[in-house]
Amino acid sequence: MRLPKLAFPGGRAKTTTIYYPAPATTAGRPRPGTAGWRRFALAAVAVAGLLLAGCGSSHPSSAGPGPAFPSTPAGVQAQWLLRALARWPIPAAAIRAHFAPTLLAKGSPAELNASLEEWQQLGLVSVTSKQPNSVEFVVSVRGGQRFRVDLTVDAHGLIDGAPSQEVAPTASSPASVIPVLAPGWIAQPVTFEAGGVTIYGTYTRPGNAAAGTRPAALLISAYGSSTDRNDNAPGQPDRNTYEAVANWLSADGVASLRYDKLGSGQTGWSRYAAHPERAGLETYEQEAVAALTFLAAQRQVDRARLAVFGHSESGIYALLLASGLAGPAPKIRAVALLEPVPTRFLDLVVQSSDASITRQVMQGYLTAAQARSDEQAFARMTVTLRRTGALPPGMQPGAGLASMFQRPLLEVTQIDRYDPAAVAATLPAHTPVLLTCSNADGTIGCALEDHLAAGLTQGSARLDYVHLDGVDHFLKEDITQNSADCNESLPFSAQLRAALRTFLASNL
Repeated sequence: MRLPKLAFPGGRAKTTTIYYPAPATTAGRPRPGTAGWRRFALAAVAVAGLLLAGCGSSHPSSAGPGPAFPSTPAGVQAQWLLRALARWPIPAAAIRAHFAPTLLAKGSPAELNASLEEWQQLGLVSVTSKQPNSVEFVVSVRGGQRFRVDLTVDAHGLIDGAPSQEVAPTASSPASVIPVLAPGWIAQPVTFEAGGVTIYGTYTRPGNAAAGTRPAALLISAYGSSTDRNDNAPGQPDRNTYEAVANWLSADGVASLRYDKLGSGQTGWSRYAAHPERAGLETYEQEAVAALTFLAAQRQVDRARLAVFGHSESGIYALLLASGLAGPAPKIRAVALLEPVPTRFLDLVVQSSDASITRQVMQGYLTAAQARSDEQAFARMTVTLRRTGALPPGMQPGAGLASMFQRPLLEVTQIDRYDPAAVAATLPAHTPVLLTCSNADGTIGCALEDHLAAGLTQGSARLDYVHLDGVDHFLKEDITQNSADCNESLPFSAQLRAALRTFLASNL
């Protein structure tokens, strides 16, 4: 469940959208009472920001060392709330005793508790403002990401609001949160050829050429032609997802290759510059095969211990490569799918667009009539693309709805033919596969990833399915689900790092 965007004074010049776990369903329908809780959320219920989304390891008590809440009505309620979150679930009687009736009329205590279940590890950092009916304080998630919260109470001293704003990091930069390369390892610029195009990449390996052979991983970047070898894109140059993964791997003794796909980074459009629309699925499959072949041929690589990593959309390319559907290539021993696209591509586009339209209606940016029109336009676009491979008449590439692709439509329509779960079922039996999802991934949730997990299980893969907590789509510790945060200097997931180390030690 999600709250509308809320604007706050001061701090970072942006708004924050907080998302909540979706309510449980029965036969595809929300349980009774869900609509009331949705309205409850939309009313910006008390613990709007982080207090409902961040939640509860051990919290410093105001009675002990550390920051203290004032003994004002608002301070007393803030202290109670932090302590209550640490002992989730909060008893219904306690919720009724501390929340304003105007809010509780829109959602039950059980629904409030259900929304809190997924959230943990909230700590009090400081108390910065102490007014009788409001208290401003800063909390941290897992000791990292910080939020400023302004909790207010009504005339009876009951919680009636607690909007939050993310606080910008104070002493870090995008570079400072990237895991360091292992001592003695180097990140070597390399090139290789694929389909008449020179592909530029980074080969991460031990600096000592006599160090012997070791396992190696191919890292295929996400999203069509717009993302480079590090998973960075125009306008978002500091996501650095794959640089972080490559450096993690170096610490585990695993060499890696990541590369700029056609249309991105140093590779650019090359011979396709005049006609980028001619680049299709086969073009990008050729790149993946050539990259794996190049990696396997390196002197320090044990070609019997190769892995392929797919993040987001590149998960389908990793599966096509590992299953042999992309063409003859060196044998892959293990597959890592990090927040991958789990359904047909255009199906995911439609689901994401519908969710976005719903958010805009809920936030008052669209009327119901405008929403219906947009949903119908997306549906027409999808049907036409699948039937003809072209956009509907009057819709131009790069404009309006079509601008969301930022890539050749030929590749879009061709990759859409594959259901990743069906491809996963064709992997060689007993292939080790790491699959991740996160409760804070605002792009692809765990419920969707379950579809892919089922395909992997059907195909007898040795599946390690890891559910991450509080990790965004680009593998950073970020509970906001605000897509702009992927470019922030937030730490990469320690939980994922541990899962990768265990998976590779066991399977590569």
